[in-house]
Amino acid sequence: QVLLVESGGGLVQAGGSLRLSCAVSGRTFDYYSMGWFRQGPGKEREFVASISRNGALTYYKGSVKGRFTISRDNAKNTMYLQMNSLKPEDTAVYYCNAVSVLVREPTITDVVFGSWGQGTQVTVSS
Repeated sequence: QVLLVESGGGLVQAGGSLRLSCAVSGRTFDYYSMGWFRQGPGKEREFVASISRNGALTYYKGSVKGRFTISRDNAKNTMYLQMNSLKPEDTAVYYCNAVSVLVREPTITDVVFGSWGQGTQVTVSS
């Protein structure tokens, strides 16, 4: 009975910042590599960023690299996404999940948990 709870989204102007959190319960958190995904209006869910079990290895979608930073606190069973220099094209519902891959950038097919959380809405205005 894994539970994923995303939070921290909101409405922000272009160039602004948000910090998203993903709290995980029902699983041993540090057993899993984790990732952030997003789904914009009329679009398919896509990979954004991922982080290995100990936080040493990260991957980013090219369009967010240099602007977003993924991190995790295993003692708190929580993963974070610091988003800076936000753009309107970042507008989406952001979700978290475990991922099974660590030798390449994950895709939506690499998700481990069968259920998703409610997501958190990020809206960037111009």
